[in-house]
Amino acid sequence: MGMFTGLLTLPLAPLHGVVWLGDTLTREAHRQWTDPAAVRAELDAVHHQWVAGEISDADRDRLEDALLERLIAGRTEAQHG
Repeated sequence: MGMFTGLLTLPLAPLHGVVWLGDTLTREAHRQWTDPAAVRAELDAVHHQWVAGEISDADRDRLEDALLERLIAGRTEAQHG
């Protein structure tokens, strides 16, 4: 039965590959999005932009809040597996 099923599903192999690739890319993007080192680097960049006068206090606060939410979300997910 395994060989018969394999032959029948062979035309779907490219689709399975695309689905696998999509899942893999999604997981990696999410991992990078919530990576504490990446978030901290972005927080540093926001701070340097603010010190240089490139962004306002309000923009700094908004960006820092969003980055801290990402950091907290990543930690929460890591704790809950």
